[in-house]
Amino acid sequence: MEVFPGKILIVDDEPDIVEFISYNLKNKGYLISTASDGFEAIRKAKDFRPDLILLDMMMPNKDGMQTIKELRAEPEFKDTAIIFLTALNDERYEIEGLKVGADDFITKPIKAELLATRIGSALRRFRKDEEEEQKVTFGDLEINKTKFTVYYKGAEILLAKKEFELLSLLASRPGRVFLRNEILQRVWGTDVIVGDRTIDVHIRKIRQKAGIDLITTVKGVGYKFEMA
Repeated sequence: MEVFPGKILIVDDEPDIVEFISYNLKNKGYLISTASDGFEAIRKAKDFRPDLILLDMMMPNKDGMQTIKELRAEPEFKDTAIIFLTALNDERYEIEGLKVGADDFITKPIKAELLATRIGSALRRFRKDEEEEQKVTFGDLEINKTKFTVYYKGAEILLAKKEFELLSLLASRPGRVFLRNEILQRVWGTDVIVGDRTIDVHIRKIRQKAGIDLITTVKGVGYKFEMA
């Protein structure tokens, strides 16, 4: 069975480069979407949900630096692989790019095989990280993010989808306090209007179903995952 290698968004204002990269990556089996500037890149990224973004640094309207900052500010693109394409052979730009969230740099003119190799390497690295994070354990508690299951001492705790997502978020950073607004944005999103009371109700249900102390309320601030 052929393995689908992934989805790539190519962002560059030079049609010839976009065509060249698209042709070579399609031949490798990748599903491709393209954009010609930062504004279109952000819109396409939200619709296409790429596994990796090839992002030109120098573009009109909204350049690569501005674009990556806006993408990284969105929870759904916080961990997306992003590789800068650049004609600038200047260490200062590379350092700045890494600071704002770039994972790699490819210098123009682009060599097809080198491009494919660097993309494959970036995707393998990110997928390995994802696989390692799919299953987390805290003593007798196991949270499996792939199967959407929670077990405590071998017994399954049945949670609704939002309850599971809320528990997974808090457990992703044990001991860290998640603010109420952050929880609302990352679990319910910005397109759904819900009140603070919604979080309280879901937290109470998780505590009841789990039957153990695993979420601590930080009064007036938010919640944190903390096994007693």
